[in-house]
Amino acid sequence: MSAGLIQRLCASIENRQPMHMSDLSEFIEGVAQRAFPVEEIERWLKCVHTHGISVKETTALTQGMMNSGAILDWQGPTNVADKHSTGGVGDKMSLVLAPALAACGLRIPMLAGRGLGHTGGTIDKLESIPGFNCNLSPERMKETVEKVGCCIAAQNDAIAPADGLLYAIRDVTDTVDSIPLITASIISKKAAEGLNALVLDVKCGRAAFMKTEHDAIALAKSMVATAKGLGIDTVAQITDMNEPIGSHVGNALEVLGSVRVLQGKGSNDTRNLVALQGGQLLALTGLAPTLEYGIDMVHEVLENGKALDVFIQMCVHQGTPPSIAEQLAEQPEQVLPQSNHVTTLLAPRTGYVQSIDAMALAEVARELGAGRFSMSDSINPGIGYVIETAKNQHIENGKTWISVHHDHELSSEHLNRLQNSLTIDDQQPADFQRLITIVT
Repeated sequence: MSAGLIQRLCASIENRQPMHMSDLSEFIEGVAQRAFPVEEIERWLKCVHTHGISVKETTALTQGMMNSGAILDWQGPTNVADKHSTGGVGDKMSLVLAPALAACGLRIPMLAGRGLGHTGGTIDKLESIPGFNCNLSPERMKETVEKVGCCIAAQNDAIAPADGLLYAIRDVTDTVDSIPLITASIISKKAAEGLNALVLDVKCGRAAFMKTEHDAIALAKSMVATAKGLGIDTVAQITDMNEPIGSHVGNALEVLGSVRVLQGKGSNDTRNLVALQGGQLLALTGLAPTLEYGIDMVHEVLENGKALDVFIQMCVHQGTPPSIAEQLAEQPEQVLPQSNHVTTLLAPRTGYVQSIDAMALAEVARELGAGRFSMSDSINPGIGYVIETAKNQHIENGKTWISVHHDHELSSEHLNRLQNSLTIDDQQPADFQRLITIVT
């Protein structure tokens, strides 16, 4: 039965004919029920990867995947929102954004993932907080959001279960980079959260999944069109992922960097990107009259401590002992895991920072234990970097530019790669802009 169904679907795709929606629905239901042989699903995935499908079909695929599991439903005001990032180096936005938006009056039921490849996962970062539990059922997610205003939970088989199997097969069949399949995977899980508004942070550059602006915009357009087709107000922000985000990179270190921003201090780069994403969602949901007003609202709750209060409440509600959560808010370095060693690297000359190669930093951090090479790998939460400078800044010869947090002795190869990731020149480069363009 499955062979005939998948043969019809593939024939439609290959002949540029619309797939029958009833066939597509039956296929997705069969995937969710684990009713088809893996090789038949592989065949369909490869067909989509080779030939592509239309926006209408992508939307139908996404809707079917969304409907394959639990869908959160919300009573009261239409103020449920979330964001998705395609992943970056130092991308700790979710940890700050969810509580900041909750402090502004939005409800944020955020599903997040673990790190694989060179990008860190939000769940890995949160799990470096003692006691923090990311394994929430849909019911527990709703309860946490209703009490605190936000939650951050790990993706699980209760929500969009068809995606779990499709993603696993895509990973081993070299079909990960299909725009319709990426779109359906991301948007199905976000749509299942019962959102009114969604902001997409689509990274582009050396350390991004999409290397070029052209490819990033193509993916953004697909995701925006599909999410809007499901009734979710959506905007995509294309952002630069050549330079690391903020000052802290690595799981526990990114929690530390996030708490600094929630304290009203920390990295301007991190704070400004959070405000840009948050301001967009406040404007989309009508809580702010304009994007600029929304940006100011986010800055205000970061400055006055309201966002930090929500973050601590979220930690407690998700399992962190209250005394630990309070200490986390005041002295995060006393609570979070730390590496055995810290090695500082010095600027080799005086001049202006032309670039810091985010991809080089990420690859070395992964090799030192901060990331995974396969999903079964365990990570070391204390490994990472604190970066003391940034693109455009002036630096003196012999000044510390990065602190490397590590457990094992750094090899000469690692030290060379890290030192070579920094480029200094006499000329000051043009101002660095994280935001490249917006797709609506």
